[in-house]
Amino acid sequence: MSEVRSVARRGDLFDQRVREQWAGQLGRRLDVLVAGCARDEPLALDRIDTLVMGVDEDLPAVRRVVEERADLARWSLGDLRSAPVRPRSVDVIQLSFLLERIHHAELVFDRLLQALRPGGLVLLRMRDRRSAYGLCDRLTPSWLRRLLWRRLVPEGTPGPLPAVYEPITSHDGIHAFCLSRGLMITDDRTATSGPALGRAGRAAVALADRLTRGRYPSSHDEITMVIRKPQNHFARLI
Repeated sequence: MSEVRSVARRGDLFDQRVREQWAGQLGRRLDVLVAGCARDEPLALDRIDTLVMGVDEDLPAVRRVVEERADLARWSLGDLRSAPVRPRSVDVIQLSFLLERIHHAELVFDRLLQALRPGGLVLLRMRDRRSAYGLCDRLTPSWLRRLLWRRLVPEGTPGPLPAVYEPITSHDGIHAFCLSRGLMITDDRTATSGPALGRAGRAAVALADRLTRGRYPSSHDEITMVIRKPQNHFARLI
């Protein structure tokens, strides 16, 4: 599967694709599922008729943020493998920095895809386990992450949340997942947008890059993709 890189900024990219989706449905209401709703990054959905729902793990740091979100019509926290979402009930899934912090990530993604209507979109953002930042994040002991968290992230960022990073949470991993399920990646880009690491954090990421001889590069830490579920009725049913 070839890689398509968007020149749009991240927010502009997602907002543009959502508006295109809405226009293609002739103005019908868009049902949006925010998976990973601890990240308070609502889409720009003004003048679009939407119903926005949220799901996430039931962690204290997540619950505090979700309870304060005003853009969610309803939300549910718990085991995402059994998230209460009806099959083919949503048009857009916003998957925000969730896959890298949960176990059974492929099972959860499959579960979420069952809720997506044919032709629907997944707006995916995640940390790349094959980046220097991802390597440092998953190798840092939990006690040290808790100690440093408030010094390294913008105020109000929930966490520290788990750093699991299963194989799917890499560029090759997500491409293989989409290929095996007949999903089409329409936009694919990488960026450096991790938490504010400060001088020590940047030095650690650069050191990981050097020690791994570039196998875990410091050039990016985030993967941003727009993924489309096919309309074709003969495509693999998911």
